[in-house]
Amino acid sequence: MRNPLSSTIVTIPPSGIRKFFDVVNEMEGAISLGVGEPDFDTPWHVRDAGIRSLEMGKTFYTSNAGLKELKVEICNYMKRRMKVEYNYSSEVMVTIGGSEAIDIALRAMLDPGDEVLIPQPSYVSYVPCTILAGGVPVVIELEAKDQFRLTREKLLEKITPKTKILILPFPNNPTGAIMEKEDLEAVAQVVREKDLFVISDEIYAELTYGKKHVTIASLPGMRERTVLINGFSKAYAMTGWRIGYACAPEQILKQMLKIHQYAIMCAPTTSQYAAVEAIKNGDSDIEEMKRSYNERRKYLLGEFRSLGMDCFEPYGAFYMFPCIKRFGMTSEEFATRLLREEKIAIVPGTAFGDCGEGYLRVSYAYSMEDLKRAIRRIRRFVVRLDTVGR
Repeated sequence: MRNPLSSTIVTIPPSGIRKFFDVVNEMEGAISLGVGEPDFDTPWHVRDAGIRSLEMGKTFYTSNAGLKELKVEICNYMKRRMKVEYNYSSEVMVTIGGSEAIDIALRAMLDPGDEVLIPQPSYVSYVPCTILAGGVPVVIELEAKDQFRLTREKLLEKITPKTKILILPFPNNPTGAIMEKEDLEAVAQVVREKDLFVISDEIYAELTYGKKHVTIASLPGMRERTVLINGFSKAYAMTGWRIGYACAPEQILKQMLKIHQYAIMCAPTTSQYAAVEAIKNGDSDIEEMKRSYNERRKYLLGEFRSLGMDCFEPYGAFYMFPCIKRFGMTSEEFATRLLREEKIAIVPGTAFGDCGEGYLRVSYAYSMEDLKRAIRRIRRFVVRLDTVGR
């Protein structure tokens, strides 16, 4: 029998995040700090909106691009919170989470051999989605000395005549790094000069601490070059609702929508009605959850530093990226031993790119009680390494 598999897909490894998540699910007494999922329930008023839509029999397909009401509210939100304006009828579409938007943006924009610049460490989907779209991923290795921000110099080093797209993954998963306005202005200047396009993944835009998020799409000359991706999973604790969106110039969005039409049809109707309520009346929910995340962020930062683990202060998302280089182990070895010996699941930094070696991603989207229990076990593990050796 002939090989039934694509030669491309078999070369793509499975997600490094899922490996530890799957193990911890079968380990009694284990604590996971590995998944980027809010521990909050979806706010009641949002759940009620979804329930009401079911009770009223709103269980049919919506238009391919999404409910008009939701697209209008997305535009209102973008103008109110991000200072950028879009036309709801031609520049906004609702997707199955932000992940679908990343995939179809790349498929709509790439020809075979086009290069995509991907700053790393970063979300695990960018490289495989680029490959599956026929593009060539080109990694830009970010460094702790720059607070894991993308600099003009690092960007220029990787641009070639084949470069077409820059993925901008900020606020960043896994490092918690952000890009402030002056950082983005330096990047935008290069993008305009080199005639590039940007896919800006802003799923953590609302989760910044002491620093206001700025979208690159709001800078001069960048709206027409940017596909802005966001969603409801992180800010509104709606991961399981699978609802996201993309805002882009009509020329690009029209082709993204074509892929969405054939592959998806439309995002879940119930989720769309719930999302209308979230984006329209959920600002206070965001602030309440963000206060809690910030408390946890400060706690973990202090604890890791007290353990002698270098850790720059993250100002976005809900992740810590402590350095473990002083222990003389790889990230995979450290995470594996910590899971085996103390039943704590943390994701190796290498799951987010080779330059994540020597780091761990620790999610603080967990209760303070769980974080304190986990830190006690991590402290015990670190003390044992320091006293009895590795």
